[in-house]
Amino acid sequence: MTTDGAMLARIERRAIWLAAGVAAITLAVPAAGPRTAAGVFGGALIAAVSYWAITRGVVGLSTAMLGGATVKARASRSLIILVGRYALLALIAYVMIARLRLSPVGLLLGASVIPAAATLEAIAALRNNGKV
Repeated sequence: MTTDGAMLARIERRAIWLAAGVAAITLAVPAAGPRTAAGVFGGALIAAVSYWAITRGVVGLSTAMLGGATVKARASRSLIILVGRYALLALIAYVMIARLRLSPVGLLLGASVIPAAATLEAIAALRNNGKV
Protein backbone atom coordinates (compact mmCIF):
# COMPACT_ATOMS: atom_id res chain seq x y z
CA MET A 1 0.00 0.00 0.00
CA THR A 2 1.34 3.44 -0.91
CA THR A 3 1.82 6.19 1.62
CA ASP A 4 -1.25 7.99 0.25
CA GLY A 5 -3.24 4.75 0.42
CA ALA A 6 -2.20 4.23 4.03
CA MET A 7 -3.19 7.80 4.88
CA LEU A 8 -6.61 7.36 3.25
CA ALA A 9 -7.10 4.09 5.13
CA ARG A 10 -6.33 5.88 8.42
CA ILE A 11 -8.79 8.64 7.55
CA GLU A 12 -11.47 6.05 6.76
CA ARG A 13 -10.87 4.25 10.08
CA ARG A 14 -10.97 7.52 12.01
CA ALA A 15 -14.21 8.48 10.32
CA ILE A 16 -15.81 5.20 11.38
CA TRP A 17 -14.66 5.65 14.96
CA LEU A 18 -15.79 9.29 14.98
CA ALA A 19 -19.24 8.32 13.69
CA ALA A 20 -19.57 5.68 16.41
CA GLY A 21 -18.35 8.12 19.06
CA VAL A 22 -20.67 10.93 18.00
CA ALA A 23 -23.60 8.51 17.85
CA ALA A 24 -22.78 7.29 21.38
CA ILE A 25 -22.62 10.87 22.64
CA THR A 26 -25.98 11.71 21.06
CA LEU A 27 -27.49 8.64 22.72
CA ALA A 28 -26.18 9.88 26.07
CA VAL A 29 -27.72 13.35 25.61
CA PRO A 30 -31.39 13.15 26.62
CA ALA A 31 -32.51 15.89 24.22
CA ALA A 32 -30.92 14.16 21.22
CA GLY A 33 -32.06 10.56 21.52
CA PRO A 34 -31.97 7.59 19.19
CA ARG A 35 -33.26 9.43 16.08
CA THR A 36 -30.29 11.77 16.24
CA ALA A 37 -27.90 8.83 16.73
CA ALA A 38 -29.47 7.10 13.74
CA GLY A 39 -29.13 10.39 11.86
CA VAL A 40 -25.41 10.41 12.64
CA PHE A 41 -25.03 6.98 11.05
CA GLY A 42 -27.22 8.09 8.13
CA GLY A 43 -25.09 11.19 7.56
CA ALA A 44 -21.94 9.09 7.78
CA LEU A 45 -23.46 6.76 5.18
CA ILE A 46 -24.13 9.71 2.87
CA ALA A 47 -20.55 10.92 3.36
CA ALA A 48 -19.22 7.42 2.72
CA VAL A 49 -21.22 7.08 -0.51
CA SER A 50 -19.96 10.48 -1.64
CA TYR A 51 -16.38 9.55 -0.72
CA TRP A 52 -16.68 6.24 -2.56
CA ALA A 53 -18.14 7.94 -5.63
CA ILE A 54 -15.41 10.57 -5.73
CA THR A 55 -12.74 7.90 -5.34
CA ARG A 56 -14.27 5.84 -8.13
CA GLY A 57 -14.52 8.95 -10.31
CA VAL A 58 -10.87 9.83 -9.86
CA VAL A 59 -9.76 6.27 -10.55
CA GLY A 60 -12.05 6.02 -13.58
CA LEU A 61 -10.92 9.34 -15.00
CA SER A 62 -7.24 8.53 -14.56
CA THR A 63 -7.77 5.12 -16.16
CA ALA A 64 -9.59 6.70 -19.11
CA MET A 65 -6.85 9.28 -19.54
CA LEU A 66 -4.11 6.64 -19.49
CA GLY A 67 -6.14 4.38 -21.77
CA GLY A 68 -6.34 7.04 -24.46
CA ALA A 69 -10.09 7.65 -24.53
CA THR A 70 -11.16 10.66 -26.56
CA VAL A 71 -11.75 13.94 -24.77
CA LYS A 72 -15.39 14.11 -25.86
CA ALA A 73 -16.11 10.58 -24.63
CA ARG A 74 -14.40 11.26 -21.30
CA ALA A 75 -16.27 14.54 -20.80
CA SER A 76 -19.71 13.15 -21.59
CA ARG A 77 -19.21 10.03 -19.47
CA SER A 78 -17.85 12.09 -16.56
CA LEU A 79 -20.84 14.44 -16.74
CA ILE A 80 -23.33 11.57 -16.70
CA ILE A 81 -21.57 9.95 -13.75
CA LEU A 82 -21.40 13.26 -11.88
CA VAL A 83 -25.12 13.95 -12.31
CA GLY A 84 -25.99 10.38 -11.36
CA ARG A 85 -23.79 10.53 -8.27
CA TYR A 86 -25.46 13.65 -6.91
CA ALA A 87 -28.92 12.38 -7.82
CA LEU A 88 -28.19 9.26 -5.78
CA LEU A 89 -26.98 11.34 -2.82
CA ALA A 90 -30.10 13.52 -3.02
CA LEU A 91 -32.32 10.44 -3.08
CA ILE A 92 -30.55 8.94 -0.06
CA ALA A 93 -30.88 12.22 1.87
CA TYR A 94 -34.57 12.50 0.94
CA VAL A 95 -35.30 8.98 2.13
CA MET A 96 -33.47 9.58 5.39
CA ILE A 97 -35.15 12.89 6.19
CA ALA A 98 -38.66 12.48 4.74
CA ARG A 99 -39.29 8.75 5.01
CA LEU A 100 -37.16 7.57 7.90
CA ARG A 101 -37.59 10.87 9.76
CA LEU A 102 -33.99 10.98 10.92
CA SER A 103 -32.71 14.10 12.61
CA PRO A 104 -31.24 16.66 10.19
CA VAL A 105 -28.79 17.67 12.93
CA GLY A 106 -27.68 14.05 13.23
CA LEU A 107 -27.30 13.83 9.46
CA LEU A 108 -25.14 16.95 9.49
CA LEU A 109 -23.01 15.58 12.32
CA GLY A 110 -22.59 12.28 10.50
CA ALA A 111 -21.74 13.95 7.21
CA SER A 112 -19.00 15.88 9.02
CA VAL A 113 -17.04 12.83 10.18
CA ILE A 114 -14.87 12.51 7.07
CA PRO A 115 -13.70 16.17 7.14
CA ALA A 116 -13.14 15.82 10.89
CA ALA A 117 -11.14 12.63 10.37
CA ALA A 118 -9.05 14.31 7.66
CA THR A 119 -8.40 17.25 9.98
CA LEU A 120 -7.29 14.91 12.77
CA GLU A 121 -5.02 13.07 10.33
CA ALA A 122 -3.43 16.35 9.24
CA ILE A 123 -2.87 17.39 12.86
CA ALA A 124 -1.34 13.98 13.67
CA ALA A 125 0.95 14.22 10.63
CA LEU A 126 2.09 17.71 11.64
CA ARG A 127 2.83 16.52 15.16
CA ASN A 128 4.70 13.43 14.02
CA ASN A 129 6.71 14.63 11.06
CA GLY A 130 6.28 18.36 10.88
CA LYS A 131 4.75 17.90 7.44
CA VAL A 132 1.44 16.73 6.04
